[in-house]
Amino acid sequence: MQGVKIVTIGGGSSYTPELIEGFIKRKDTLPVREIWLVDIPEGKEKLEIVGALAKRMVKAAKLDCQVHLTLDRREALAGADFVTTQFRVGLLDARIRDERIPLSHGLIGQETNGAGGLFKAFRTIPVILDIIKDMRALCPDAWLVNFTNPSGMVTEAAIRYGQWEKTVGLCNVPVISQKKCYEILGLNEEKQELFFQFAGLDHFHWHRVWNKAGKEITRDLINQVYSPENAGKYQIVKNIKEIPYNFEQIQDLGLLPCSYHHYYYLTADMLEDQLEEYKDHKTRGEQVKAIEKELFELYKNPQMDKKPEQLTQRGGTYYSEAACELIESIYSDKRNLMVVSTRNNGTISDLPYDCIVEVSSLITSHGPEPLNWGSFAPNVRGPLQLQKAMEECTIEAAVTGDYGKALQAFTMNPLITSGRIAAQLLDEMLLANREYLPQFQSKIAELE
Repeated sequence: MQGVKIVTIGGGSSYTPELIEGFIKRKDTLPVREIWLVDIPEGKEKLEIVGALAKRMVKAAKLDCQVHLTLDRREALAGADFVTTQFRVGLLDARIRDERIPLSHGLIGQETNGAGGLFKAFRTIPVILDIIKDMRALCPDAWLVNFTNPSGMVTEAAIRYGQWEKTVGLCNVPVISQKKCYEILGLNEEKQELFFQFAGLDHFHWHRVWNKAGKEITRDLINQVYSPENAGKYQIVKNIKEIPYNFEQIQDLGLLPCSYHHYYYLTADMLEDQLEEYKDHKTRGEQVKAIEKELFELYKNPQMDKKPEQLTQRGGTYYSEAACELIESIYSDKRNLMVVSTRNNGTISDLPYDCIVEVSSLITSHGPEPLNWGSFAPNVRGPLQLQKAMEECTIEAAVTGDYGKALQAFTMNPLITSGRIAAQLLDEMLLANREYLPQFQSKIAELE
C-alpha cells in the first residue's frame, strides 16, 4: 500500500505530540507514510522544538514514516490525503485580547463564546478559505479535518463559502463528556457499555445516554451529577469552572448540557468569576501561555520521546485523538460513531437543512452520516435557533467584511449587551485586531 500523507496546519502547536501519539497507536491499521508539520515564520521556533519531539516519537515507535517541517504550506499540501488544521491566527496574544477586552466592558471574555469567539471567527475564516484555495490546486481529493476554533463556524465557512464538501469539524468536549460519564458510573469505556447521542452546535450541544440494556439513563445522570448534594462535584472540562447549575432548570431540559452552557445558563456567576481572574491577570489565555511555556521547555529535552503527561493540563486534550480516530475511520470505512460538525441534512429539524451542526454520526469512507435527532422542545429550540442565526451572520461578516452584519452578530449574541456597548466593543476589537482583519480594513481606517 502506498500509505497516507498527513499535513497539519499549525504543526508547531503544543497539541502536536498527541496527534503523533494517535498515529503511532494506529500504526497497524493506518499506514501513515508522511507527516508534514506546517507553521508560519512567527511559529518557527515552536515548530522546530515540537517537530524534533515528533521525530523522536516516530523513531522510538519504529514507525515507517517521515516527519517533515516546513514554513511553506504549498510545499506540504502537494498530494496530501488528509489536512488537519489546529492554528491560531494572532497566536495566544490574540486570545488574551479576546478575553480581556470584553471583560474590561463587564462582559464574558471567552475564546469561542461571546465577543471573543466572534473575533476568533473573523480572524480565522479568511485563512481557512485561503488554505482551501491551495488544497484545490494541490490536493483536490484531500479531506479537511478542522479542529481550529470556533470549530463549527470555521467548518461551515469551509463547506458553504469554500465549497470544500470533504470537511469535518471536531471538538474534544463530547469526547471528554463521554469519558466523564463512564467515570461517574464506574463503567469500563472499552466495553462500550453506554450509547450516547449528541445534537446541537459546537460548544452549544446537549446529549442523551442509554445503557446496554436499552434503558435511557439521561435523567438518572442529571440527578447524579446536578442534584444539590452533588452540585459542582464533577468538573467535566478543565478550563471551565464548574459553578453549579440550577437543578430545576436541568431537570426541565431532560437533557445533559454541554459544559459551555455555563456561560449561557449562569452568565452572571461565570462573569463574576472571570472578573476576578481578569483583575489578577489570570484569564484562561494568560494561564495557557504559562502552561505552554512549561510544555515547550519539556519538549526541548532530547531524551523525551513520548507525549508528556502535562499536556493533559492544556485544556484541549483528546482533540488530536479524535482527529486520528476520524482519519482512520474514513480511511478504513470503519463506520464508528463519533460526534462531529457536519451538514445537518435534516438531522435537527429545527435548523436549516444544509447548515452545519454538531451531531453523533457514523463515520464512513464518504464522510459522516449523522444520526437523526428530530426536534427540540422550546427550552432548547429557542436558544439553539438564535445561536445558529448568530453564527450565520458571523460567518458572512467574516467572509465579506460587512460591518453591519458583524454588528448584527454582536447584537444577537446572548453574551454581549446590545446597543451602544455592542458597537463600542466591536469597534475597539476591530482596532485591536487590525493586522489580522484584511476584510474589515475600510472600516478600521474609518475608525482610526
